[in-house]
Amino acid sequence: MTNSPWSHQRSASVADDVDFEIKGQELQFLEIELDPGESAVAEAGAFVWKDASIQMTTVFGDGSGDTGGGFMGKLLGAGKRLVTGESLFTTVFTHTGSGKARVAFASPTPGAILPINLGQLGGTLICQKDSFLAAARGVSIGIQFQKRVMTGLFGGEGFIMQRLDGDGWVFVQMGGTIVERELKAGEELHVDTGCLAAYTPGVDFDLITAGGVRSVLFGGEGLFFARLRGPGKVWIQSLPFSRLAGRMLAAAQGGGGNRGEGSILGQIGNLIDGN
Repeated sequence: MTNSPWSHQRSASVADDVDFEIKGQELQFLEIELDPGESAVAEAGAFVWKDASIQMTTVFGDGSGDTGGGFMGKLLGAGKRLVTGESLFTTVFTHTGSGKARVAFASPTPGAILPINLGQLGGTLICQKDSFLAAARGVSIGIQFQKRVMTGLFGGEGFIMQRLDGDGWVFVQMGGTIVERELKAGEELHVDTGCLAAYTPGVDFDLITAGGVRSVLFGGEGLFFARLRGPGKVWIQSLPFSRLAGRMLAAAQGGGGNRGEGSILGQIGNLIDGN
């Protein structure tokens, strides 16, 4: 494949070690190159195009290829996907011919596609419920429950996030521009709850209030910030889809761009506008 800022050549791993290239800027798509017998797993609706020698199969569960649990194992995997708001089924693309073949996937929302090698992160990534786009066969898609009740209620992503396990490549979709921060032990970072895209399990995720009473009522930034404490890596997205959808909905309803949308004044403005 041609070189790009996000391209890869293979190394040894348990999961299929696929080659890939990410193309585009704001509206990206992912192109995966498969050797004979290799497979990629993708979320429903992400497919763009494929070479004819790649066969497409819909499977029950996450398509990780772990059949040790039999039907009950597949049922549990499908149940985990249902809890995170995803389909019970995933699509597996397998190269059944000779030579090399390619298949492409795209994110359904504006933003960026981030390639992550789980083996280099200790085997696990925790991310938003709808972040998963595609992966090499062998990556397991599960759920991560928030340990603290307040974090689950007000953390922006609810009690449940996606947990991706394995040692292969996984591709997650994030809104806007992505910023990666590596936190040292004890180092803290405060992030808007909607802008927290992903983090490694070593990071402690909790909530703190946005400030004093005036800031909470009139600041327009909501009641809480996500407090992230290292060690570990954190990925931040500049434009969560929920924020973009909220602005689009406000514009469609004639509300325009209310700069105090998260504050008491913003709610009063909505009442005046009839929203």
